[in-house]
Amino acid sequence: MPNVEGIAVGGMAVGLLAERVGSTPFFAYDRAAIDARVVSLRSALPGDVHLSYAVKANPMPAVVQHLARRLDALDVASGAEMRVALDTGIAPGSVSFAGPGKSVAELTQAVAAGVLVEIESPLEADRLVEAADRLGIRPRVAVRVNPDFEVKGSGMRMGGGAQQFGVDAETVPLLLKTLHDRDVEVAGFHVFSGSQNLHASILAEAQERTVDLVLRLSDDLPSAMTYLNIGGGFGIPYYTQDRPLDLDLVGSRLEELLATRVRPALPSAQVVIELGRYLVGEAGVYVTRVVDRKISRGTTFLVVDGGMHHQLAASGNFGQVIRRNYPISVVAAHEGGEEVVQVVGCLCTPLDLLGDKVSLPRAEVGDLVVVHQAGAYGLTASPTAFLSHPAPLEVLV
Repeated sequence: MPNVEGIAVGGMAVGLLAERVGSTPFFAYDRAAIDARVVSLRSALPGDVHLSYAVKANPMPAVVQHLARRLDALDVASGAEMRVALDTGIAPGSVSFAGPGKSVAELTQAVAAGVLVEIESPLEADRLVEAADRLGIRPRVAVRVNPDFEVKGSGMRMGGGAQQFGVDAETVPLLLKTLHDRDVEVAGFHVFSGSQNLHASILAEAQERTVDLVLRLSDDLPSAMTYLNIGGGFGIPYYTQDRPLDLDLVGSRLEELLATRVRPALPSAQVVIELGRYLVGEAGVYVTRVVDRKISRGTTFLVVDGGMHHQLAASGNFGQVIRRNYPISVVAAHEGGEEVVQVVGCLCTPLDLLGDKVSLPRAEVGDLVVVHQAGAYGLTASPTAFLSHPAPLEVLV
C-alpha cells in the first residue's frame, strides 16, 4: 500500500491536487510516470521496433498528445479516436484503425485521411474499396488475422477460436487474392492474441507463434510486407499477488526472434508493438471523497462521491471473473489506526463497490480515497450516464 504521505501525481500531493482541480471525483495522470515507462520500453525492446499507443486505453486528448510526441504510431478503434489522433499532428500514415464493425463513414474518414486500415472481415474490405474508389484514393491496409492458436495467461483472449476480431487465418489467403485484384496497397498483417498478460515466457511464445503464422501467410501477399503488428498484451500488476512483467526477458526473446526469423525473411517489414494499458495504466489514479461514514450491523461503510460509473474496472465488473480489489489508499491523518471497511460509491446498486473488506487508515467525511492503477480503461470504459451523476474531471500533471 502506498505511503499516505507519498501519494502524489506529477510531484504534487493528492490533497493539494484536489484543491487545484476544484472538485472530486477526478482522474489524474502522471506525465513523468508515462515518460519513464516509454524509456523502459525503449531500453528493453529491440531498437528497430516501433511502439504504438492503443488510444482506447485512455483517449484523453492531452494524454494522446503527450504520447504522440514520444512514440512512433497511434492505434485507434473509432472515428472519434481517429480525430483525436490526427489532431496531435502525427503523420496519418502512422495511425492504424482497428476494430470490428467499422461504419462506412468511418472507413471513408480513414481513407480520406491516409490512415492505415486494419481489415476485420471480407465485407469490411468491400466497403473500404468502395469508399476508396468513390474518393479516388488508393487505400493502405493491413489484414487483422484471427490466429489458429490461443494464448494462455491473458486477462482477455482476443484471438484463437471463433472471434469477432480479425479474419480467420485459414481464410486470409482468399481475402488477399481478392484484394490483389483491386487497387489496394496491402502493407501486411496485425495479429493480437490477448491482453493483460504478466507472463513474459507466454508473451514471447505468442510472438514466436505469431511470426510463424505471418511467415506462412506472407507468400500470399501481393507485394513485400512493410507492416507487421504483432500486438501487445503486456500486463500490469493490479492485485497483491501479481508480479510485474519481466520486460527484459520479453525484449531479449524478441530480439532473438527478429534476428533469426523476421529480419532475414521480411527485410522490409516494420515490426510494431501496440500497447495501451502498459503505457498508461500505472500512471493514473482515481480520486474520490468520503461523503458519508456509516456502520451497518457491524460493518463500516465509507460512501464516496465516485463509483463504478467512473471506474467500472475497480468495481470488479470489467473483465474480472473473481472480484479482487485494486490498490486503494486514504489521504487522512486521524488517530485510531487501521480498520477494515467497505468502500462504496453513490449509486443505487450493490455492484458499486470500490473496496471490499479493505484495511485502511481510519477515514472520516471529507477525506480523500485514492484508487491506484487507474490510468487505463477508466472513465471511457465505465457507464458514466448511470444515475446521471456529473462526469469526473481528468488532468495530466
